Amino acid sequence: MKLIIGLGNPGKKYEKTRHNTGFLVVNKIANNFQFPVSGFNSKFNAEISQDAIDNEKVILVKPLTFMNSSGQAVRAVLDYYKIDPRDIIVIHDDLDIPLGEYKISKNRNSGGHKGVQSIIDCLGTKDFTRIRIGIMTKNKKTPTEKFVLEGFGKDEMEIIEEVIEEIENEIVRLLYC
Repeated sequence: MKLIIGLGNPGKKYEKTRHNTGFLVVNKIANNFQFPVSGFNSKFNAEISQDAIDNEKVILVKPLTFMNSSGQAVRAVLDYYKIDPRDIIVIHDDLDIPLGEYKISKNRNSGGHKGVQSIIDCLGTKDFTRIRIGIMTKNKKTPTEKFVLEGFGKDEMEIIEEVIEEIENEIVRLLYC
């Protein structure tokens, strides 16, 4: 069993912001692999949906704790389903990577990402897989805290959608690693 976690912030206000890139990926995976509609689960303070991808049981999770407290929801799901942290894939935005690119990393520090740091703190380990999606643009002039909460422009959203398609293929590969 694998746990795929998309990081973001709950609510319409944040729906299409850069910081919600993880949510966008999980939504796309759920849609393309025809997962049941996810719903709020108060036990986890998250939206979850379960199904299989290529015969591997997968749980999709969108923590609704706000980004900086994501670890609380992740810990609750991990404990309930008795999943080893090495069987989770965390998907999130990354300001250190240019828009249109992504990197897969394992067993690394948070790199300053507060949602990832929350997960590391709550799990007591960094031994899990991360898919870091670039959101940095050449013309970023806004302070970081404001920039990550801005929406993508039309051209930027097209780029993100292309990256999400690539990531879907990577996730199928990662399920068997």
